[in-house]
Amino acid sequence: MKKLFDGIKKDIKFKTAGPGKKLTDDTSTKPDVVQSSSRARPNHHGPSEGSQRAGAAALARIEQIPRPKVHTSQDAIRNQVKRELEAASLAEKDKAESEERSKVPVIAPACLSVSGVYFTCPLTGATLTKSEREVHIKEAILMRFEEDAVEASVMMIHTFNKDKDKVKAAVDIMSKYIENICKNPTEEKYRKIKLSNKVYQDKVRSVEGTREFLEALGFTSIMLPVEGKEEDEEFLVLLEHSPDALELMQERRDRLHRGEPVRAQLDRQPQAFRSSPNAQRFELPQEFYNLTAEELKKEQLQRSEIVEKNAMLRTKAMREKEEQRERRKYNYTLLRIRLPDGTLLQGTFYAWDRLPVLFAFLRESLVDGWQPFELIAPGGQKLKETEEVALAECNLVPAALLTFVWDAAVQADIAAAGGKSPAPLLKPELLETIRTLS
Repeated sequence: MKKLFDGIKKDIKFKTAGPGKKLTDDTSTKPDVVQSSSRARPNHHGPSEGSQRAGAAALARIEQIPRPKVHTSQDAIRNQVKRELEAASLAEKDKAESEERSKVPVIAPACLSVSGVYFTCPLTGATLTKSEREVHIKEAILMRFEEDAVEASVMMIHTFNKDKDKVKAAVDIMSKYIENICKNPTEEKYRKIKLSNKVYQDKVRSVEGTREFLEALGFTSIMLPVEGKEEDEEFLVLLEHSPDALELMQERRDRLHRGEPVRAQLDRQPQAFRSSPNAQRFELPQEFYNLTAEELKKEQLQRSEIVEKNAMLRTKAMREKEEQRERRKYNYTLLRIRLPDGTLLQGTFYAWDRLPVLFAFLRESLVDGWQPFELIAPGGQKLKETEEVALAECNLVPAALLTFVWDAAVQADIAAAGGKSPAPLLKPELLETIRTLS
């Protein structure tokens, strides 16, 4: 295990970004990111050069590698290789055509309102693209084994496995192992786990990270004789069972139950802009859309209809159904808030983020975030901080300009007391990187 982690540690280079790090005032809105390997792929209408080379290499291996005598002719083998090459070529062509169909209008990077969608790893602070999230987080978790094997194995169990029911079943069984040991510390049978046991094989072994967790508890792999069998079998055996060790084991069991998946957090990329007549102009990168070009055009033509629909009284079931539909159309949304002094604040959100998330983002950006305020959506709709409504349901996708208004009654009280609202409104760290919309 140590050799595996040493190898990973040697190959991985983390690029960290502190929580307060801002962008420089230039023409790029892209933060520092871990280099992405994703590239645009051209259409292919026949076998690619790479496919041809792979096929030639496969055929050469078939002809050169000695094989046992079987009732299969060389022609049959060559035909099989040919069929596989043709299938690979067809799959590649279908993929290229699918990518072409799903494209939205391509915009030059310099014209984009935001350069892309980025995420922050909660373990390393690295800024990542969408395609880099999963691999980076897995590598970061494996690196933590050197610091805390229990924590790392708990992260593995809850992050590497997508089936929550299987995870729960494995956690419950391992908790039962620990409970039996703590209740019967002198009983040797409870401190041994037979790896060929059906329950262990079906419920525990199939969940990634479970063996690492048991080893972190102190279980050791030992080959032991089994009655009625000629060969020894592998067991995980807990050798130490002192009172202190048992108490620590119970604490680690609780950590296992409290475990949560490690997920990359959306980088909202907060950016301040000076007052501009282009505030309502948005040019978004492809990551914001989950639509084909034809669907996108149709959606733009139906915007007025959706605004009217939002004004209608709908049941909870109707709202939930529409919210699900909107989630499929858009992945993210870019929002700008126009402040009373004309300054603009921009941030990236999930399309299904709720209104309290938007209000919290704005409060964290203001000098006096404690004061009550209102947000006015396009069309004059007042957004309420307490409403658990998705941004998509408020017609705030894939982009929108909102208007910020201080609560009139509170402002009157402040003025009567001889006070006034702060100027400027945004925190200094945001104004240090303020830019002008092009």
